[in-house]
Amino acid sequence: MSSKPLSSSNAGEPPRIVVLGSLNMDIVLRVPHAPAAGETLLGRSIAHIPGGKGANQAVSCAREGGRVAMIGCVGNDAHGRALREALTQDGIDTAALRTASAEPTGTALILVEDSGQNRIVIVPGANAQIEIDEAALRQHLQGAAFLVTQFETPMDQVTRAISVAHGAGCKVLLNPSPVQPIAEPLWPRIDTLVVNEIEAHALCGQAADSPQEAALAGQALRAKGIARVVVTLGARGAVAIDADGARHHPAPKVQAVDTTAAGDTFLGALAVALGEGQSFDEAVRLGIRAAALCIQQPGAQPSIPQRDAVLQSPMPPDWIAL
Repeated sequence: MSSKPLSSSNAGEPPRIVVLGSLNMDIVLRVPHAPAAGETLLGRSIAHIPGGKGANQAVSCAREGGRVAMIGCVGNDAHGRALREALTQDGIDTAALRTASAEPTGTALILVEDSGQNRIVIVPGANAQIEIDEAALRQHLQGAAFLVTQFETPMDQVTRAISVAHGAGCKVLLNPSPVQPIAEPLWPRIDTLVVNEIEAHALCGQAADSPQEAALAGQALRAKGIARVVVTLGARGAVAIDADGARHHPAPKVQAVDTTAAGDTFLGALAVALGEGQSFDEAVRLGIRAAALCIQQPGAQPSIPQRDAVLQSPMPPDWIAL
């Protein structure tokens, strides 16, 4: 990681978000359906698209108007150069993006079915080479509204970064995907947790398949020391849980084309809205609107909408107290 500090936020400027996470080149295969064991399918198309949960969330934050810096690692190869350039085109600061000499850039094979559902296999590659320089990270976090991170990079480095952010007084927004156990001392250092129903169940043992179940799961997760929890429920929207209780935020009905970046798009919009000082419920509604636009387009990063488009999109139904 570069020791050069990233620019800090000033009053009146858009919120600054630091994203620590993965960068992958997505190899997207569109297929009629996911193949069964031993089945060979004729695919409809193939595309190489910049992706990775970390990079996707950084792009979403940037397109929502945030001032974004990306911390990660790519290989010294064509994919790595393409991913770096893609971030730069969205105005994302890549000063802390490292290039590994011995590992290829991370790769994700994504099967997108005609229904819009997807199946993903990730080969981490250079993502596994991330190493946190604590002193440099403290400088990068000065003035930032959030450190946003996930679990597609080494768990020990994510844990270290969360601890540094907490010590520096920077709020942490965690998307624990792919889900892994979280050490007990880490829970109170997380300000906002965003999980889907599968991740919620894995982390607290409580089913979260309905809004009512998601509310209970969210309360169980909050009891571990987290201020705010969002359980996303796909086409059914999301449940927001905080000290004021739980609210179900329905999603507008749209035709899904590709759901690959839905969660990352939601998270980016949520982070920027919270950084702007919007209420928790306003931020969740913005995230739902952004995700609804995203899933109507193919590809991960190409489908992530700009803030203007989100603000012009239909409002979702009113939220419901649970």
